[in-house]
Order: sequence, then structure tokens, then C-alpha cells
Amino acid sequence: MECLPVTKIPEGPEWTYEIKLDGYRLEVVRTGGETTLYSRRRNVLNRKFQYIAKALDYLPDDTVLDGELVALGPDGKPNFNLLQNFRSAESHITYYAFDVLMHKGRDLTQVSLSERRALLRTVLKPSDHVAPSEVSDRTATEMLEFIKTHGLEGVVAKRSDSVYQPGLRTGLWTKHRINLGQEFVIGGYTPGTHGFDALIVGFYRGRESSTPRAFVRVLCRRHGGRFSRRLSTSKRRSAPSQIFRNSRMAGGEPVLPLRR
Repeated sequence: MECLPVTKIPEGPEWTYEIKLDGYRLEVVRTGGETTLYSRRRNVLNRKFQYIAKALDYLPDDTVLDGELVALGPDGKPNFNLLQNFRSAESHITYYAFDVLMHKGRDLTQVSLSERRALLRTVLKPSDHVAPSEVSDRTATEMLEFIKTHGLEGVVAKRSDSVYQPGLRTGLWTKHRINLGQEFVIGGYTPGTHGFDALIVGFYRGRESSTPRAFVRVLCRRHGGRFSRRLSTSKRRSAPSQIFRNSRMAGGEPVLPLRR
């Protein structure tokens, strides 16, 4: 079941709130005496996170959990970059379970979320690598204030009477992001009257940047002179990524490289 992105958190006594965790969605399946970790795309992640599978070996057969794999930084906040460097971050990574979909062969998807959560508390044994995703007793307004104060990513709101509908965004589960920032790599620019007409940026996907995209032209034209002065010492002959090389804007202008 997926969360529907919303611009306003739903309110009311039937709604419950959790911190939005920035990590990997992970389904845990225990069957035949084996624990298997599945990603959102049904890839098996046991080799990458053996210690998570081992920490859940106590689950009874024919049990399925849903949750989020998260790395916590030194400040105690979810750190997605740390999670991507999982080989050196084992001590920081925890599986936060927020639902139980099957228990000892009993299908729970048509049982209310409040009942599933109650059962999850009896099934889960918290450890260094396993914990429940805590449900807050705050109101929507209080939860938003808490998220903003602590610099967290956002809020997940779920109806306590919702059943589990795999793969669907029904609106019974929603998510509201507070922090909409994104780190980009500046791969080049197109020259303009005031220095820059447009910047070409990309974001990292693994070790390589994604396909470069034009930065907001209005921003560059309004502040192009300031950008030009600040970045004038960062010019280089080659682009920082293969993807940026030989790039051209839609109008055919060549992209000039900047130092990474």
C-alpha cells in the first residue's frame, strides 16, 4: 500500500501520524524457516543486509512485515546518503516495521490498521537493528510543528480503520513533505548577457549523475552576474560526468563545463 502525496495533512480522530522516514521500503517474509528481505521492486536484499534478516529470524513461519530500512546519522535523523553507503554503515541502519500483513499464515490485509498495529507490537522484538515505527499521539498541527522544529522530512498520516491494499494509493494513507530540498551537481552552463543564461544540473544516482536538466532560467537571468562571479574560478575543460559531455540545450546552444 502506497502513501498519496498531499499538500495538507488530513485531520480528525480517525487519523494517526508517523514521522516520514527517508529510506528503503522493505517487506520481510518469513517462510520455510527462512527470512527474505524484498525491496519495493521485489529485489532480494539479503546479501546487502544480512544482519537485518538475522535480527528477524525469530519470526514465526508464514509471517509478513512491511516497513522502512533507515540509516540514522550522528544527529539521530534519517540520512539517505548514509544508507546508500550501507557497507560501512551497518551500526547506523535499522528496520522500522510499521505493519504486519500476515501472521502464522493468517491474512491480515482486510483487518483494520489499528488491529494490525496492536498485533505488530506483540510480534516485534526491538533490537539494535529492528524497531517499530512509532505512532504519535499529537494532533496534525502539533505533528507539523514537531517535524519543522526537528528538521525532519515530513509526516505520514494513516486512517486507523484502513485495510491494506497492496500497491494502491487510496488516500487512506498519505504523506506530506516539509523538506523539499535536493542536492544537485552543476555540470555546465549556457552563456548569456549577464554571465549565465541557464545552468545544467543533475542529481546523483549511485556514482553517476542523472540526465542533465536545465535549471530555472528566470533565476539565472535575474542573478546571472552574481552566479558568474562566484563560479568564475570553477571553470574546467571537461565536464564532471560523462552524461554532461557534449550536452546541448533545446535550442542547440553548447553547454560549457564547470569544475565539479
